[in-house]
Amino acid sequence: MTILAELQQTIEDMIDDDRGILAADESTGTIAKRLQAVGVDSTEENRRWYRSMLLSSPDAGRYLCGVIFYEETLGQKDDNGTLLPELAARQGIIPGIKVDLGKGPLPGAPGDMITYGLDGLPERLARYKAQGARFAKWREVYPISDHNPTLLGLTANAEMLARYAAACQAAGIVPIVEPEVLIDGDHTMARAAEVNEQVWHAVFHALFQHKVSLEHMILKPSMITPGKDSGKASPAEVAEMTLRVLRRTVPVAVPSINFLSGGQTPEEATANLNEINRQRGNAPWRLSMSYGRALQEPAMKAWAGKAENREQAQAAFLKRARLNSLARRGEYDVSEESAS
Repeated sequence: MTILAELQQTIEDMIDDDRGILAADESTGTIAKRLQAVGVDSTEENRRWYRSMLLSSPDAGRYLCGVIFYEETLGQKDDNGTLLPELAARQGIIPGIKVDLGKGPLPGAPGDMITYGLDGLPERLARYKAQGARFAKWREVYPISDHNPTLLGLTANAEMLARYAAACQAAGIVPIVEPEVLIDGDHTMARAAEVNEQVWHAVFHALFQHKVSLEHMILKPSMITPGKDSGKASPAEVAEMTLRVLRRTVPVAVPSINFLSGGQTPEEATANLNEINRQRGNAPWRLSMSYGRALQEPAMKAWAGKAENREQAQAAFLKRARLNSLARRGEYDVSEESAS
């Protein structure tokens, strides 16, 4: 199979009208904080057991088309000795991998960040592909302030995303391009819209320069919301502003936009996705989700590190996945939150 055929097959296997992507790619430090919040030690065994529990949830493949793994998880197995990427694939959930190596300050642009990991990326991609990964994810982070992101921050982060995406496609791996505009701060919704528009323009300019095939990538952006210290916007307001800016910036060739939850509660993330799809009109892209905490939080609380809570935790996980599947069609009803 040619590289182009590999990319096309992965896109066809991942993109439909009902399913989304589970982001289970928390770094060791991040998942430690989430496990500690429910009273669980972040040992390798606890992480393995928890993630294998999610992926073995009955019918998860009805609601999920892909799962983003952390490097540790690619080599882990369930209690029956099945590798976790294979466990996912058995349900029609395509395995993917987070390939960036974290972020730090961007020199010359105070307040902006830059993500590491391009060195040795082709070799790592070849290894991950041999372990079953068919797509990858790279996250660039954009704080908002009166002066951030700077022009240097916009161009440097876009360049990193484009170089990563080009490397993925050269290896036959579909890239998820994630420019996350942070919700932290007291900025207005109008300021968030302004920054997201600048970010998305810069990203697609860089992707064009690096000859990235837009038909064989997935965009993972933030929804446009006010800063978390600036009050809440209604789902209708979030949907209207997000769709407006997407139409200004994202080419028709991109097959799917899978939003990150970015600090929203599980219920908020579902309600906002639902309203985006209700208002989508003739939007040319699939509008889906790639949620981490907004899919996992209820399951992690239900599990609380106790094996006897397995079925209860799986039920909580499947409920959130099912509600987000409904939101993809604009058919979610908030009354379902209180249903079992």
